[in-house]
Amino acid sequence: MLAMVLREIGGPLLPEERPDPIPGPGEVRIRVEACAVCRTDLHVIDGELPQAVYPIVPGHEVVGIVEAVGECVTDPAPGRRVGMPWLGHACGHCGYCQTERENLCDAPGFTGCTRDGGFATHLLAEAAFTVPLDMSLDPVASAPLLCAGLIGWRTLRMAGDADTVGLYGFGAAAHIVAQVCRWQGRRVFALTRPGDRKAQDFARSLGAEWAGGSDGAPPEPLDAALIFAPDVRLVPTALAELRKGGCVVCGGIHMSDIPRFPYELLWEERSVRSVANLTRADARGFFEVVPRAGIVTRTRMFPLVQANAAIAAHRSGALQGAAVLVP
Repeated sequence: MLAMVLREIGGPLLPEERPDPIPGPGEVRIRVEACAVCRTDLHVIDGELPQAVYPIVPGHEVVGIVEAVGECVTDPAPGRRVGMPWLGHACGHCGYCQTERENLCDAPGFTGCTRDGGFATHLLAEAAFTVPLDMSLDPVASAPLLCAGLIGWRTLRMAGDADTVGLYGFGAAAHIVAQVCRWQGRRVFALTRPGDRKAQDFARSLGAEWAGGSDGAPPEPLDAALIFAPDVRLVPTALAELRKGGCVVCGGIHMSDIPRFPYELLWEERSVRSVANLTRADARGFFEVVPRAGIVTRTRMFPLVQANAAIAAHRSGALQGAAVLVP
């Protein structure tokens, strides 16, 4: 197998030939068809996640075919297409796991962070944490759904029944969430980097009722603001645009510090929430919605060996949608 390995924080990913991994009890070996690049991969590369181990093979938006199974695995069977998302392990017995909150598990494992991920031709995964995918799906188009889609879905669910939704940052996650919102009958306002006309046009093409720079104000108050941009200085900006009782939901695993802001922005029962990881129930619910909502992802393919170029394209913010590595 070929893997693109991050040997040290801040370093480039280097190609490395390895023997094909042998699945242990409860594990499967997946032949990777596609793996999207996520902003969290950048945080792993930059050493911003304390749980990360090095050297590591990044990548947690994986679509592939089960090639071999370990002892005690009956599902998924060899030949099945599966996805492998960020949450790759949960202990199953802590208080969070016992109350259907495995995303907050006290002893979790993360794909491409604490165990090798999908920037490779093959990877090992716990069978119980794979996501069954239909064989008719396009692997490249489906790869961004495994994190940008899932985290965006959980972020939107935390907004409750908000009718008017502001999306701050219109990248991989927001372009999927916008389509879900429109399918659900919500109104979408997109707030992009100031002056980014391409992103604003892209947002309008996906059903945004209005699109403009985050340095301005939407045409009317928001019921909820979902922040996908890594700059949490947007929190007080978004709070100022909320109706009474509205919420700001931060969808990033690592974001900048929230600046001080006056209490009056939070008053009148406004709130600020964060999203942590995801659950297998999130994945099941979201992939039921995908075909019904007619979600279409915007992707740009890169060969696996060009992983560093794909990462650079993602980091620059020049992509509309997601970069996807294909072995």
